[in-house]
Amino acid sequence: MMTKKAVKIPINSVSLLGDLVIPERAKKIVIFAHGSGSSRLSPRNVYVADILNQAGIATLLFDLLTEKEDEIYATRFDIPLLAKRLKIVTSWLKDQKEFKNFKVGYFGASTGAAAALIAAAELGSEIFAAVSRGGRPDLAMDCLAQVKSPVLLMVGGDDYDVIELNKQADAKIKSEKKLSIIPGATHLFEEPGTLEEVAKQAASWFTKY
Repeated sequence: MMTKKAVKIPINSVSLLGDLVIPERAKKIVIFAHGSGSSRLSPRNVYVADILNQAGIATLLFDLLTEKEDEIYATRFDIPLLAKRLKIVTSWLKDQKEFKNFKVGYFGASTGAAAALIAAAELGSEIFAAVSRGGRPDLAMDCLAQVKSPVLLMVGGDDYDVIELNKQADAKIKSEKKLSIIPGATHLFEEPGTLEEVAKQAASWFTKY
């Protein structure tokens, strides 16, 4: 049985919309950080979240920016702001009685992966694991050595520039880590079977750690 609920997360003068799914007996929750120009309704992240739910892991997909903020192109790439938002949402979640004893993990896509890794570096052992899909961890390069969480970096095999950026980031990460290159996938993992592979590896990583 799954419990689903829409939430409003207060941050200063704005509220961010989120969607929570909690499987019965779940003890872990993964917070998603989407890429620029995307939202909590990203079909790719929703698909991955569904696979995590089936593995018994709760998920929170939320909008990192309000609609008005998202209209400002530069704000979409304000990684420190996105990381700060992610930390505030993590704190909000842990303040909710039902999640008090849950382990919290991060799943970041594209620029959201950089925000997730910065937040993970700053929160330390509070984050049990982090996963990046087609991410830009190079945008968090100065923080990567401080990350204590086990990190899985997944990149499409045909996403050549991003592979190189992830290799550079992988070399900086000192915690448990893995760089996984998904054969035949481009940046958005639109090719048949590639997103399924992402979801499978993410579920395995979060379950293992």
